[in-house]
Amino acid sequence: MTREHSPYRLAEELEHALGDPADARTPFSYAACLELDAREEFPAAVCRILDDWGLPDYYVPVRHGGRLRDYEHALHLVRTVARRDLTVAVAHGKTYLGGVCVWVAGTAEQAARLGSDIRAGVPVALALTERAHGSDLLAGEVEAVPDTGHAAAGSPGFRLSGEKWLINNATRGAVLSLLARTDPAGGPRAFSVLLTDKRELAPGSWRSLPKVSTHGIRGADISGIALDGARVPRSALVGPEGSGIETVLKALQLTRTMCAALSLGAADHGLRIALDFAWERRLYGRRLAELPQARRILAEAAADVLTHEALALVASRMVHTATGELSVVAAVTKYLLPTGTEAVLDALAGLLGARAFLVAGQGVGAYGMFQKVERDHRIVGLFDGNTLVNLNSLILQFRSLVRHWRRGRTDTAGARAACDLAEPLQEFAPERLSLVARHGSSLTAALPEWTAAVRAHADADPALKGAAEAAERLLAVTERVHEEMAGFADVVADVPEDAFDVARRYCLCCAGAACLGLWVQARTGSVEGLWRDGLWLRAALDRLLERLGEPSAGDAYEEFLEEAFALREQGRLFSLLRLDLAGSDDLAGSSDAREGGPR
Repeated sequence: MTREHSPYRLAEELEHALGDPADARTPFSYAACLELDAREEFPAAVCRILDDWGLPDYYVPVRHGGRLRDYEHALHLVRTVARRDLTVAVAHGKTYLGGVCVWVAGTAEQAARLGSDIRAGVPVALALTERAHGSDLLAGEVEAVPDTGHAAAGSPGFRLSGEKWLINNATRGAVLSLLARTDPAGGPRAFSVLLTDKRELAPGSWRSLPKVSTHGIRGADISGIALDGARVPRSALVGPEGSGIETVLKALQLTRTMCAALSLGAADHGLRIALDFAWERRLYGRRLAELPQARRILAEAAADVLTHEALALVASRMVHTATGELSVVAAVTKYLLPTGTEAVLDALAGLLGARAFLVAGQGVGAYGMFQKVERDHRIVGLFDGNTLVNLNSLILQFRSLVRHWRRGRTDTAGARAACDLAEPLQEFAPERLSLVARHGSSLTAALPEWTAAVRAHADADPALKGAAEAAERLLAVTERVHEEMAGFADVVADVPEDAFDVARRYCLCCAGAACLGLWVQARTGSVEGLWRDGLWLRAALDRLLERLGEPSAGDAYEEFLEEAFALREQGRLFSLLRLDLAGSDDLAGSSDAREGGPR
């Protein structure tokens, strides 16, 4: 399927604007990134290139003066940067995370001012965690006490005291969305988000904490800030006083969904290196790519990559089409993409052997990036809530998810619209965000109708028989998983280990639903390549069934892998939709997708 899909075209423009990453003369090259990593140096020059292209515009919603019309476009732009280097993607993309609390709950004035700063290239940070408490936000000790000596029209501002630690962009960021305790009594309503502009703080009332050395993303600004009675006006409050935890949890639904871009980029890069190696390496008189075990490893990794892409693509669109379900969708995506990509990279490292550990030197070439990709990606699972946090948030919604699954009356319109790539996305409405999915999951609710649709296609086209059988098996597994979920419906605290295993299986079922929905809803016109005879769907479902502990036929893997090598030869990304990589033929055409082109 050679679909001209706007988010991929926009990402392709950025890809080509950045130049060939394999050419050391390119400013944003693999060689440059390895050098920066070795020096643990912040990629300032590369970030300026992204600023000049206009990437910060896509961190700011259109209603606040930016170009962020939908999260699908943003997903693929960040994925493009992450495919080259995760350190750069994390360092630059953190500004979006810093602004998201304002997009969710800020005033129009706050949003306009922050949007103007971001579009001008001002770095912004999200300051949540503390040295002693990590992700336990309710234990936070940074306090904001009323500043009666700094009142405006009878409304006192605040004095901030305490330390925020392990904050990305804490030192370089000029503005922080900072979570502070505004009620000493504690509890969920004791915290507020304060938009803290370091440029306006009195000298001596704050200081930057030293950069922390990290195993991966070595050049990123992972540091902190210490505050000592720093004065901020009452207008710094984002949302009502005491709403900070709710604002943060809703904002994290967006950031967790967008973290998928980091995992997708890492997987793209790692798989490309492995495909190159398997094609070029010869063992026992044959290409490594011809050996059965190597082919199986590559095919399974490729199937996982497309499965993750399908889930991320659908999740980014559900931000708009099923906003009230993001508490489930974001948790599923944030669990499955980082953990699944770690497994992909681990498997590919076994294939690469010693080359997975080399950094630089004669004969190393592009393989030197693999160890960096693998190191850098390890931290993605910790961003914005770790694996257990996300699985636990799903477990706490088991009762509602099971009830609505059993009733079978959940409206599936949101999921169907998300999977139909021809369906225009409406502007994101932050007021529709909810801490729980009150009406269940439209993604899993649509699974029976999508399974029936694939069976109908298979009745008319025998080549789709394998896909239909795999879909029916997935539906049966999903039914069993919901029965297992029912056994933990009353769990609130002291969650047993078995409940986490069930939540993991639920995430895989959701990924399968996304694959089926995308294939059913987006499959129009002539089909070719990965879309021919349901090829990618068969490979993805077979692999998901295997990950669910079910027998897997894997009969699509051989043809599937040949498509992966064909796309490599054509200079295209191994992806559900077409994207030509830099280093292949120059990108032809206009800049229509950007509504004006790069600045």
